[in-house]
Amino acid sequence: MKNNNLYMVVTILILSVCNTQRVEANGGNTNRITEVLKSGEVGVNLRYRTEYVEQDNMYEDAVASTLRTRINWRSGSFQGANFFLELDNVSEIGVDKYNSTVNGKTEYPVVADPKGTEINQVYLRYNLEQLKVTVGNQRINLNNPRFVGGMEGKASWRQNERTYDGIRYQYGNPGQLQLDHSYIYNINRVYGEDSNFSDFKGDIHLFRASYPVLTKHQLSVFLYNLDFDNAINDSSRTYGMDYLGNFGAIETRLSFAHQKNINQNLNDYSANYYLAEITGTLGKMKGKIGYEILGANNGIGFSTPLATTHKFQGFTDKFRKTPAKGVEDLYVTANLKLIGGNLGISYHNFDANQGSAFYGSEWSVRYNRKFSKNLSGMVKYANYNAKDYLSDTNKFWLMITMNF
Repeated sequence: MKNNNLYMVVTILILSVCNTQRVEANGGNTNRITEVLKSGEVGVNLRYRTEYVEQDNMYEDAVASTLRTRINWRSGSFQGANFFLELDNVSEIGVDKYNSTVNGKTEYPVVADPKGTEINQVYLRYNLEQLKVTVGNQRINLNNPRFVGGMEGKASWRQNERTYDGIRYQYGNPGQLQLDHSYIYNINRVYGEDSNFSDFKGDIHLFRASYPVLTKHQLSVFLYNLDFDNAINDSSRTYGMDYLGNFGAIETRLSFAHQKNINQNLNDYSANYYLAEITGTLGKMKGKIGYEILGANNGIGFSTPLATTHKFQGFTDKFRKTPAKGVEDLYVTANLKLIGGNLGISYHNFDANQGSAFYGSEWSVRYNRKFSKNLSGMVKYANYNAKDYLSDTNKFWLMITMNF
């Protein structure tokens, strides 16, 4: 038996014993289990999206029309435990002129939304006073989620979502000391089960601790040890700290991290990460200005293979992999409540961290609106103007989401 399986089995046995004792103390009411199953909740999410990509180094433009159907079921709670199952199906609706990474249509730009059906999440969760333990395939978002996340928080940006197989321990509640540790042995990536890039496997530890040093001022420290079996040159150890402070109408975030290669990684490097960000609110408008640096060393850039990449460094996703000379991103965003929805405009200026190269710039505009409790929509456009890195790119999205 592999160590990761043994680790999971021991955890489940310990928690099961605890719950068994609690059941026996309460008379072992077996009828309660039947009630838990009957009181389960079913959820359905439909998300249709058209994505258009015009990329200068590609002869053809991409147009992807896809529908994600998500169905989930959460059991009722029994002695602090509940079960969750979620299934996803991604279908092509009409136009399929795009490179999904598995369909062989390499003449088109990549839109990483391959069709297919799979389990998105399946886990058993125990809530024991201040301790929450989740065992199985689950969603994890940490630190904003600049270093560890899905693809866009709970909604996920790509139609497939990155999820994590393993055990997560969470201790504490908001407003006090919180500890968060996950042991992960497999990461389900967005490319689907038919892709050669479908999974990251290995021994992965994710640790984060946060504490409210003052009211509305939180300090976090983290350590992410990524030891991959099938992507050894992405193996790294990252440790750092993150400060989030609220000064009324002004919020600030300051972050620092240091990263180096570990174990079988053939790249010998050591690089730093820095972030300074200020967010302010004035009436119906909310603005943000930030400066983010992903450094480099020996031709290797600071790596964030588990980040929610679409949320950072521009919507055209040109910097999903950090360049060999690193990248510095100076950005400004503004959000305005408009016609019952939210209008957002952003600008990014990208420079190399080492040397004098000016990579390029991106501007984007987006509008999203919730029409009812169950229906919402979004349109978004982004333009990347290349100078010393990659190629000019335009992207447009139309998305409609329904929840039941």
